[in-house]
Amino acid sequence: MEKEQYFEDYIEGDRRETLGRTITETDIVIHAGHTGDFFPHHMDEEFCKKEIFGRRIAHGTMTFAIGIGLTATQINPRAFTYGYERLRFPNPVYPGDTIRTTVTIGDMSDDPKRPKFGRVVEISETKKQDGSTVMYCEHILLVEKRSSDGS
Repeated sequence: MEKEQYFEDYIEGDRRETLGRTITETDIVIHAGHTGDFFPHHMDEEFCKKEIFGRRIAHGTMTFAIGIGLTATQINPRAFTYGYERLRFPNPVYPGDTIRTTVTIGDMSDDPKRPKFGRVVEISETKKQDGSTVMYCEHILLVEKRSSDGS
């Protein structure tokens, strides 16, 4: 779905929540194959029984990819991704957990290099069914300003 928004249309504090997505063993195996990350923390149940989490955990990179992917429900032709900051995985995701992401509009500022654009920080927080946060990051968007002179 397309939702055209200029920089001036964003409102700090606005938030939206995604649908949920249950993480499966298949997700973990396919992600390992895509990335080459076959660390035993993700692939070896017997190894994990002796480790801190007691069982296999999802890759952080997979949690990021799926958690952010859940937010990709609308296309804004006036914005593009500048990058991500402050990426953290404070709690593990296990096969069978259901995650969803809340996006909150945080800081908004002028872009110092591009006067026709502003920066919008989307605070992305992914939680699982028990309410614990499994991923936090700040998604930086460059968004076109409505005025043609960049002011």
